[in-house]
Amino acid sequence: MDYFKFSQRNTNLRREIVAGITTFMTMAYIIFVNPAILSSGGTTGIPFESVVIATCLGAGIMSILMGLISNTPFALASGMGINAVVTFTIILGLGLSWQQAMGIIVIEGLLVIIMVLTKLRMILMNAIPMALKYAIGVGIGLFIAFIGAQEAGFVLTDPVTAVKLGDFTKSYTLLAAFGLILTVILVAYKVRGAILLGIIGTTIVGMIFKIIPLPTKIISMPTSESFSTFFKADLVGAVWSNGMINTAAIVMIFALFMTDFFDTMGTVIGVGEEAGLLDAKGNLPGLKRVLLIDSSAAVVGGLFGCSSITTYIESASGVSEGGRTGIMPTTTGVLFILSIFFAPLIAVVGGGVPTAEGVYKYPVTAPALIVVGFLMMGIISKIDFKDFEIGIPAFLTIIIMPFTYNISYGIGFGFISYTLIKLFRGKFKQLHPLMIVASVLFAVAFISIALAEKFISK
Repeated sequence: MDYFKFSQRNTNLRREIVAGITTFMTMAYIIFVNPAILSSGGTTGIPFESVVIATCLGAGIMSILMGLISNTPFALASGMGINAVVTFTIILGLGLSWQQAMGIIVIEGLLVIIMVLTKLRMILMNAIPMALKYAIGVGIGLFIAFIGAQEAGFVLTDPVTAVKLGDFTKSYTLLAAFGLILTVILVAYKVRGAILLGIIGTTIVGMIFKIIPLPTKIISMPTSESFSTFFKADLVGAVWSNGMINTAAIVMIFALFMTDFFDTMGTVIGVGEEAGLLDAKGNLPGLKRVLLIDSSAAVVGGLFGCSSITTYIESASGVSEGGRTGIMPTTTGVLFILSIFFAPLIAVVGGGVPTAEGVYKYPVTAPALIVVGFLMMGIISKIDFKDFEIGIPAFLTIIIMPFTYNISYGIGFGFISYTLIKLFRGKFKQLHPLMIVASVLFAVAFISIALAEKFISK
């Protein structure tokens, strides 16, 4: 166990396992949400059951590899947001087959691997100003809390004001409110495993009041159709069709590359800071291994047919429970693999509660995300907002993440504003050249995404 550095990181085996279970609980929704998005009611041609297996295996294998190889508390699974792009933009929008869409994911992942092997990704991470790194962590915390508030039903969408107060007459919203109060009390009393206990307590109360259904069975076995998406990615067809280069597909590869590249960067910085793993310069020791596994995960996701697999911000829930080593994601990974056989039981906690509008709410795990968001907000005190040169970019980084529902967009706004302010004030020497390059790439990515959406709308 010396390899995992328990004493050095002030943790132990029990705490790491509890943290891994907690992380799994907050991530388990992806087992059911990812197949639902990718299959889209059968319109994409992607088999639902096979994506369930692919999602579990992909998340399980890559989380275990992350834990054993990098010894960091980062769990992985199919990325939300990217899966929606695959379904609604690439397949239903551009008209590509799901095999071609997965080919795009594989190509994008290979590009990120090249960036890691050439050390450009690590150099860029090291070039980010410390205050912006803090802002990324705060932004992710606010983003997580916003997701939790939506999943709890505390916040609803509104056509006029964008968001509004939720309906507290709904049983799932009341259950989430109970879960939040319970978790907050446990955290306030500094109870070990507070977030996991909050999830368990909320589940039990939900079952008692019949808000959360009892499982009809415990075990389910894979069928012959369970692996039909594996290794069907069409790399050639992704970029070359009808005797010519598919320009729209190239644009999507670039857009997904930027999203995958910077989403992971933000997650590693934010969760790494919360775990106390960053050094004085805000860098993560052993970063290359973390980034290489994450990049490889994108390729594996495309090959398995479950969209890009990426490092999850929900890892922060395990870190908040004391997770500091690779045992945490290894535990999470094992639970994902076991989920292949215990899907009916996992559905009780992570499957969500359907609303009258057909939208799913997650009252059991939503309170955990809100509390984790609060815990990640603590580093905001390290940002000097009186210094406008860094305060404004930090502010934009923080607010754009939840406002756009995208980590990389927040990073992009922060990079671009920071670079422009420094350039216009004539402080060229304070800018790392890669910050300028990254800012330009972000600007190009924003324009490319807008053009792609405009093309699809026609």
